[in-house]
Amino acid sequence: MNLENTQVQMRKGILEYCILHIISRGEVYASDMLDELTTAKIMVVEGTLYPLLTRLRKAGLVEYKWVESNSGPPRKYYTLTEQGQSFLENLDTTWHELMNSTKLITSRKEKDNDNNNSTSQDQNSNP
Repeated sequence: MNLENTQVQMRKGILEYCILHIISRGEVYASDMLDELTTAKIMVVEGTLYPLLTRLRKAGLVEYKWVESNSGPPRKYYTLTEQGQSFLENLDTTWHELMNSTKLITSRKEKDNDNNNSTSQDQNSNP
C-alpha cells in the first residue's frame, strides 16, 4: 500500500469541509483559499479547487460575484448561501463526531497495548 496515496485521500476527504469553512468567514477570492489550503498542507494542486467550487455552486451551497480589480481582470468572490451555511453546520457536527470517534479508537489502541504489556508482565512474574 502506498502511504502517500492514503494521505492524499485523507486530505481530499476533508477538503470540501475546509473550503466551506474558509468561505463562511466572508467574501473570499479563490486564490486566497488556495493560499490558505496550501499553507495548511490540505491542498497544493490548483486544478482541484476550481472544479470543487463549481460543484459547490451548482449544489446551491456557494455563490459568487464579480468584483473589479485595480490590478487586473475582475475577480470572483465566493460566499456561502443560506443552504451552504446549514450544510456546513451539519458538517461541523459530523466533523466533531468523527474526531471523537477517531480519538476513542486511537486512544483505545494505546490502552489495549498497555493492558497487554502489563498482563504479560503480570503473568511472567507469577510462578
